[in-house]
Amino acid sequence: MKKITITLLWLATIFLPGITLAQLALPAASPASVVTQGIGLGEVKIDYSRPSLKGRKMFGAQVPYNSVWRTGANKVTNITFSRDMEINGLKVAAGRYALLSIPSTTEWTIILNKEAEAWGAYTYKESEDVLRFKVKSEKLKSTIEHFTIRFDDFTPTEANLVIEWENTRVKFPIKHDPDSEIMDQIKKLTASSDANAGVLLGAANYYLETNRDLNQAYAWASKAVETNKAFWALAARAKIASRIGKCDVALEDAKAALPGAKEANDMSYVFTLEKIIKDCSGK
Repeated sequence: MKKITITLLWLATIFLPGITLAQLALPAASPASVVTQGIGLGEVKIDYSRPSLKGRKMFGAQVPYNSVWRTGANKVTNITFSRDMEINGLKVAAGRYALLSIPSTTEWTIILNKEAEAWGAYTYKESEDVLRFKVKSEKLKSTIEHFTIRFDDFTPTEANLVIEWENTRVKFPIKHDPDSEIMDQIKKLTASSDANAGVLLGAANYYLETNRDLNQAYAWASKAVETNKAFWALAARAKIASRIGKCDVALEDAKAALPGAKEANDMSYVFTLEKIIKDCSGK
């Protein structure tokens, strides 16, 4: 009878109006993290949880070799592409995917899967894979305590996604080459009668950087300088002029731009302009 009375009192406490059982708030053992990287004209975002070693052996033990892994902790790691991109040379459509992996002693299989909401890899289905590929793993001399995903070795159009933990690192390239899209923009915008100096200088600089028709780049820069005598506009034409042998124009523009660059304390421009003046003097 005593046991029944205690049970009834406990049930009554749960269901009494106004009584709420509080949830204990604790910091996550594997904290959530988000890392983003601009690549080309797009962005790649990684949402993942970061477990720690805490003295444990991971790869080949807590994380078995040759088994599908969530690539982190808690919910499966997510990777989101804002635009269509290439990952390790393979095309992937814009969207959000689960980033899973199969570690082994010398290489990992990297998997992109449609089930981005899965908890761990318990419900993983190979039939939902978008792509998979193998990458070599690297043994590290020092120990990485906290599971880490980051971006490295980036250029304007490419970056390596790096996964590292314990004494292991793998990495693979992600690329978005916007050249055709940029060229379409240049063709459309520079053809407009009201193309402003920013558009013209942007097109001129892109032609210079990609070693395209430098005479066309010079024409755009010259048209821009007609309405904008800012030091960075003059510097743009000076760089192009020096490349195509118009040292008289390059020298004049560089000398005119240098005081403005110094006043703005923009040392990158200062060094560039001083080099043009040095290279073109006496020519």
